[in-house]
Amino acid sequence: MKKNKVLIVHAHPEKASFCSSLKNAASSYFTEAGCEVKESDLCAMGFNPVGDKHDFISLQNPDFFKYQMEQVHAFQNNLFEESLKAEMEKLEWCDILIFNFPLWWFGLPAILKGWVDRVFAMGFVYGAGKGVYDNGIYKDKTAFVTITTGGPQQAYGESGKNGNLDNILFPIHHGMFYFVGMTVLPPFICFSPARITEEERKSELVRYRNYLENMDNHTPVYTNK
Repeated sequence: MKKNKVLIVHAHPEKASFCSSLKNAASSYFTEAGCEVKESDLCAMGFNPVGDKHDFISLQNPDFFKYQMEQVHAFQNNLFEESLKAEMEKLEWCDILIFNFPLWWFGLPAILKGWVDRVFAMGFVYGAGKGVYDNGIYKDKTAFVTITTGGPQQAYGESGKNGNLDNILFPIHHGMFYFVGMTVLPPFICFSPARITEEERKSELVRYRNYLENMDNHTPVYTNK
């Protein structure tokens, strides 16, 4: 692996959770591989997931608030507030983006969805002359999700009541990562870590390290390359 810059955006409130253990495992692996690693531990940061007027130092139109238009205006005039700008700088900096989270209600925890709402701002990552998908600005970035589930693996199979995980993850893979041009790798999924033994959880960490060691060999879900 070449020496990449890695951003892990983590969304779990419990530091002792297995989900947090996966985040720590990725951070250790990439650091040992000589990569630069940054983390956005959203719950620990107290990240505000709500996109609103507070995102901006000043508004283009104080009389009628239109979020996307204010995002474009803020990007063009350097008007994003400082903590949000810091997250944008991390996204711009990284070569590899990892969303590390528990699957809640068939999607992202609200705090991580809010990170996308606010950080993937119009004007900054798309729109206002920037393309999307095959013409997205982040063609040189790679992204993937690392998730834990509550349900067992069989619940997510073709006949499982929870449905196919490829469909569940489509809004993230296609509508977030690929939308801005990123190469999207297959997800790493640990099924129901709360219902397996300690030895099985240790085996899952070994499996995750193997996934990371073989990133260059994974067939992308989406790619522009």
